[in-house]
Amino acid sequence: MYRRQFLISAAAAALLAATPSFAADGAQAVVEAYVAAWNAHDSAKAAGYFADNVIYYDSSVGTPVEGREAAKTGVIDNFLNAAPDAVWKMKGAPVVQDDRVSFEWEFSGTNTGAWADGTQATGKAFSFTGASMFTVKDGRIVSQSDYYDALGFYKQLGLM
Repeated sequence: MYRRQFLISAAAAALLAATPSFAADGAQAVVEAYVAAWNAHDSAKAAGYFADNVIYYDSSVGTPVEGREAAKTGVIDNFLNAAPDAVWKMKGAPVVQDDRVSFEWEFSGTNTGAWADGTQATGKAFSFTGASMFTVKDGRIVSQSDYYDALGFYKQLGLM
């Protein structure tokens, strides 16, 4: 009888120990699907991975964008309209810890559309690297922070 209780307890402990890994895999899957939506140039689908109250921080801007619709129009639509051929590639495997996912990336494309601030298209190709950090809760991205060399990006576009 004690052996059976021990085995049941050991099995329960093993299942509980596996749960954080499953949660981490879930967060990673959400972020990977989000990146895939960007690469499919589907801003509505990409924004669908955001929580209603998402906080999107772009270090080059310095002020967070708050809310799903504001992040969709202010960030995703802005980039995809300005560079309709944009490609966002993860460099290596993401680092996943519980509900946090981080990875280094390369973002490339050609600036053939106007930017949301009215800056006209330059027609120039660009490619720059950066890193993003995400927090995922209940299958939705609640925060995204992007860090990259904005000056180098602007120089490639001929804006600096």
